[in-house]
Amino acid sequence: METMTVERVVDAPIDEVFAWLTTTTNYTRSPVVLRCRLTRRGEGAPYGVGAVRSHLWLIGWFRERITTYEPPYATEYVVERSLPPSRHELGRMTFTEVDGGTHVCWTTRAEIPVPLVGALLTRHLARPIITRTFRNILDAADTALAPRGGRTRSGRA
Repeated sequence: METMTVERVVDAPIDEVFAWLTTTTNYTRSPVVLRCRLTRRGEGAPYGVGAVRSHLWLIGWFRERITTYEPPYATEYVVERSLPPSRHELGRMTFTEVDGGTHVCWTTRAEIPVPLVGALLTRHLARPIITRTFRNILDAADTALAPRGGRTRSGRA
């Protein structure tokens, strides 16, 4: 299993950042995300615990189920099915208020289950693609939520 983490400060209040990033239909503002759909509402909130979402990204198709929903501080999910096939143990986003906005930490733990070469494919192919996709989505969030009239001070990890 490979752990992949992307961090960024989004120049907006924590509640707005949490709402934007947990509403995955917003991800289509990223050039690498083709379609996102909520296929089952969660408990207490559309994207709450038990929600099922379907994503079509340039890198594949994913059906995810929300396992933790603690607004505005954390959400977790697991990929139940994907094409190409993958093993997935964890998807987590945490949100922390900081000077200048909200620090977002997006972590996933996954692998490509191919005998003998799966670890190499995960590390050298999947890891760069997944982290770039996460960065693109965080860039889209920062652009969408940035205060009008100025560029943000966000950074990348």
